[in-house]
Amino acid sequence: MKKLKQLIVNADDFGLHTLINQGIIKGHREGFITSTSIMPSATAYDEAVELALANPNLGIGIHLTLVGGVQPVLPKDKIASLVDAEGRFLPDYVAFAKRFYTGGVKSSELEAELRAQIEKALASNLNITHIDSHQHTHVLPGINGLVRKLCNEYNIKRERIPKEGYTFSGGFATGLGRKIGRAGLSFCADLAALGANKDGIKHPDYFFGMLAGGHLKAELVGNIIRVLPEGVSEIMTHPGLETAPLAKLYDWHYTWETELASYLSEENKELLKKCNVQLANFDDL
Repeated sequence: MKKLKQLIVNADDFGLHTLINQGIIKGHREGFITSTSIMPSATAYDEAVELALANPNLGIGIHLTLVGGVQPVLPKDKIASLVDAEGRFLPDYVAFAKRFYTGGVKSSELEAELRAQIEKALASNLNITHIDSHQHTHVLPGINGLVRKLCNEYNIKRERIPKEGYTFSGGFATGLGRKIGRAGLSFCADLAALGANKDGIKHPDYFFGMLAGGHLKAELVGNIIRVLPEGVSEIMTHPGLETAPLAKLYDWHYTWETELASYLSEENKELLKKCNVQLANFDDL
């Protein structure tokens, strides 16, 4: 029996900054962003909650955060092994992985912070659809098992598995280093998928937006739409209203405005119809 082509378009970093919050909502209301992931410890979290409650058709995941210079939910003295001297998370997944795999992270503190983030999101009366994470730390070996345990404990039975195809480019030209990084993440995601399947946690069949993460544009999103397989696919994206002020705060070299425009594109909206793609969110799994 032929399966539908279903597409979840999930915008990350909801709550990080008001320009990101507003961009995500614009992409949902005027475009085809169907889902987002909220950061419970980020500075614009309260605004994100208000926007989420005002847009009930937008799927809301929890963007578990252990990196990126963001403040934690718990006081720094309770999770000292997770933060720097200023009480913020380490800058990126490389720094975190180095500390984690050399034994510098206390498992009790890791679990306590992840619990606090989940419980804060649930206490905001949001309809939580899934779990994912900032820089995909939730699929790292040694962490994914804990995340799956928490998913089952809090009855959040859906998870992002960022396993983009090892050879997929979608027309995005990049260097070898980025391709190697994507391959490593996809390998970890493959392992995480095995655990999710074993524990009854659902996830999309396919994932796109890793190699070109932060640099998607209308043409690249259109290329993804054209090759969507049968089943459920997720596109990860990072939209925002204004790239220039965001670039001064975050040195990720993302093109927030261009990503947003990809989902406002009338050409891509028509392409969804032409390719018989049904929009979805994690609740539809």
